[in-house]
Amino acid sequence: MTADRTAIRSIPAHAAAAFLVETGANMGDPLGVLEDLVLDDVYMLAPGAAAPRRLSVASGSDGSFTLAEDSELGQPGAALHLDCALTLMAEAGPNVDALVMVEVDAEGLIAAVYLVPMAPLMPQTGYTLLKAERAPARARLAQMASIAFTRGTHITLATGAQKPIEDLRPGDRILTRDDGVQELRWIGQTTSRATGAMAPILIRKGTLNNARDLLVSPDHRLMVYQRHDALGAGTPELLVAARHLVNGDSVVVQDGGFVDYFQLLFDRHHIVYAEGIAAESLFLDPVTEPALPPGLLQRIADGSIPPQRRDSHGLDVPSPLLDRPNLVELLKRASLR
Repeated sequence: MTADRTAIRSIPAHAAAAFLVETGANMGDPLGVLEDLVLDDVYMLAPGAAAPRRLSVASGSDGSFTLAEDSELGQPGAALHLDCALTLMAEAGPNVDALVMVEVDAEGLIAAVYLVPMAPLMPQTGYTLLKAERAPARARLAQMASIAFTRGTHITLATGAQKPIEDLRPGDRILTRDDGVQELRWIGQTTSRATGAMAPILIRKGTLNNARDLLVSPDHRLMVYQRHDALGAGTPELLVAARHLVNGDSVVVQDGGFVDYFQLLFDRHHIVYAEGIAAESLFLDPVTEPALPPGLLQRIADGSIPPQRRDSHGLDVPSPLLDRPNLVELLKRASLR
């Protein structure tokens, strides 16, 4: 992927009309924008509300958002704005963090409002609005968008040795697929509830010729080299997000509990080796930058850390080519012969 191309991320979302105030000042109203929200209102999913659908968000280099062509919600090409971050208290269980995103029409008017929960919302359950604020919204979106490995993942070093990701430190020399040995600039760590959009994907040992189980964030792209073009993609080098590989058997969503996510940052976007699988490092763009600590952001701003480049490491496979029940087996066979 070249530096001037738009980055696209898919996040699960509900239309605002599916999340209504059951009790409170706005009783009967759907979720609105920050100025319309009232703390302590109790929301509930509407009876018969559908499961969250895919909101495909295209982010430009200027930090703007639009709806991507494959979005299941909204009008492709329409402007999208990140309005605010919410904290919802469930009747039972832990609080749920969420984002409110707003689709805008050509006249600049609100066309639709979407709720992006970071954990699944349960039907017939009341959610009390505890907080609604703009300040943390970008950081929460960055947390959802930053691809990551999980604790215990073995990363291949320059020597060929493998080290658990939690033991890596800035300055460690890491083997990359296309650019040889590179120094690690930064390693980030976050702990999240392993549910909904934050639930990791487990790729079992041997599924893609990996030496051990590999557990990564849902949008983490893995690189597959095809010795023959099994998918009809027209290129041997493919980048496939882990969530597209889920088949309920050798690749599954590992839902429940908590997960420690680790992000690896270099001076540019690289393909590293995790449990023997070629997988991407973190790439900084206006969406993911808020995940960095302020000190590192300042060093980027003053030029002491060079601006990142994102080189092409393979084709982002179009969704229609991935929609097949034997995708994982096809990719494995194609990489072997």
